[in-house]
Amino acid sequence: MEKRTLLAVVLSVLVITIGFSIQNALFPPDDFIAERPVPRASTEPDSRDPADPGTVTARPDSMEIRAVPDERASVREIVFESSNMRVTMNAAGAVITSLELLNHRDGGEPVNMVLQGDDGDPAMLTRFGGPDGRPVTEAFRFNQVSNNEFEFTRDFYLAGNEDEPFELTKRYRFEPGEYLFNIEVELRNTVNAAIPLNIDGFAYTLGFGPQIGPQFTELDGRNEFRRFVTLTQGSRRLERDSTELSEGEREILDQRVEWAGLAGKYFALIGIPDQTRYSIVFDSQPVSGLVRGHQMSFARPAIRQSFNTDTFRVYAGPKTPDALTRYDSADSNAYRISNLNLDQVLDSRPLLGWLENVLRLGLNMFYRIIPNYGVAIILLTILVKALLYPLTRKSFTSMKRMQELNPKMNELKEKYKNDQQKQQQALAELYKKEKVNPLGGCLPMVLQIPFFIAMFGVFNNSFDLRGATFIPGWIDDLSVSESIFSWSGFALPVVGNDIRLLPLIFLGSQLFTSKFMQPAGGAQSGAQQKMFKYLLPAFIFFVLYNMPAGLLVYMILTNVTTGLQQYWSQRGTKKAPAAG
Repeated sequence: MEKRTLLAVVLSVLVITIGFSIQNALFPPDDFIAERPVPRASTEPDSRDPADPGTVTARPDSMEIRAVPDERASVREIVFESSNMRVTMNAAGAVITSLELLNHRDGGEPVNMVLQGDDGDPAMLTRFGGPDGRPVTEAFRFNQVSNNEFEFTRDFYLAGNEDEPFELTKRYRFEPGEYLFNIEVELRNTVNAAIPLNIDGFAYTLGFGPQIGPQFTELDGRNEFRRFVTLTQGSRRLERDSTELSEGEREILDQRVEWAGLAGKYFALIGIPDQTRYSIVFDSQPVSGLVRGHQMSFARPAIRQSFNTDTFRVYAGPKTPDALTRYDSADSNAYRISNLNLDQVLDSRPLLGWLENVLRLGLNMFYRIIPNYGVAIILLTILVKALLYPLTRKSFTSMKRMQELNPKMNELKEKYKNDQQKQQQALAELYKKEKVNPLGGCLPMVLQIPFFIAMFGVFNNSFDLRGATFIPGWIDDLSVSESIFSWSGFALPVVGNDIRLLPLIFLGSQLFTSKFMQPAGGAQSGAQQKMFKYLLPAFIFFVLYNMPAGLLVYMILTNVTTGLQQYWSQRGTKKAPAAG
């Protein structure tokens, strides 16, 4: 009996702590699709394209593109600000150097979706040719078309063809209150001939990088991650996870996509191209000054006409259903666009996603009553434990009955120790006579496991908990680990540079619970009892040490309520004979 009790408790605790990870491993959000690597730029000479006589498909070193001198071009910064976004553009390259989300904080400052390295790497950088082509960093002429539309223009020419320049225009359009904006890349030749941009089959590449915010110190796949995601024919596919794409690795997707994105735990940058068949490039080239670099690019095939405009839409904002689904209905957004299905970037759990959504609704319901998510977590935990109490009580009662049968079970085991078949038959007859199900203690616990996993998912991934304060000055953000003391310099194993109080409270609550869960008068060995009472809580303490504060609040309260339920169950069992 004691072994079954120990097994049930160990199973339940391990499921609570690592069940979320197990579910992701067994049922990943989407199939992993490994694509072929992007060929690096070559210096071998190339021949004429037989499909386009008169147009040379050139290698990067066989053609040089220069800017036409222009006194009207100047290096300057332009800022657009709305109620939810502040975007800083630079006329040097017509790029975005900062994109701040004003309603979301990162260390007291707005979340910046453009993390730059030491070299001031910008986003929306254009390169002539493919992803290794020369970056366009020259100053552009600037024209503000309207309060929310900004235009950058510069003339270029192919070396040796100074009399036939072409014009490159990048046009940004923002709408107040939206996390989505437009970029138009326009190319216009001065002669009635194809635009002279055909480098390895590409005209230009538009880059989305070098990294999206918020700031991070590591990508552990749980507290923070970066994932390359695409949507093709309405089906979301996880192309690469930050833990799977080695630093410096690059991959390309040649198929047409509805959109491609770089997603973190709470925020995402999604590029929605027009109907042109771009090559999508995912890149993890290192960036000086950043922990990791992650870039996404759209490489545009060579253009066969003298004038061309490509339109990209870019979503840069939170991974919340409200913000993402507004672009599924034309009546819900300023662009009058629909059916973008951006909510497919959300991380979904095929088995228990529905239960997570129900619990999240309950969490927000309590928050509306008492506007403190820490209190809401406590109330939701109590509600779930109360609803599951009939199963919990049945489990406790069954384990208690099995405990009482221990002496008789041990007698039968000793009597038939040399005959396993008779031993099993005798034990089965004993269970039948006493009307006890040997699995009665474990089964109710197993039935509660889906709730444990779903609660784990809610408190570990809920966007609502990001930046939510529970106890000011101590637990200021329920989505990250709390700390009561930090130091610089050397780091201790597991603990790192922070002493955290919640894991210590959790350890105490686990020891409190194990006191009531410890079988009284059982036949457990001393080693089993020590593992159950001390080693298991210590192991879980280190597993949970760097977990989000909201999850630990839930785990602590779960331990306390479980211990109290077991106490009242044991008390009721002891009083029952006297009442009879």
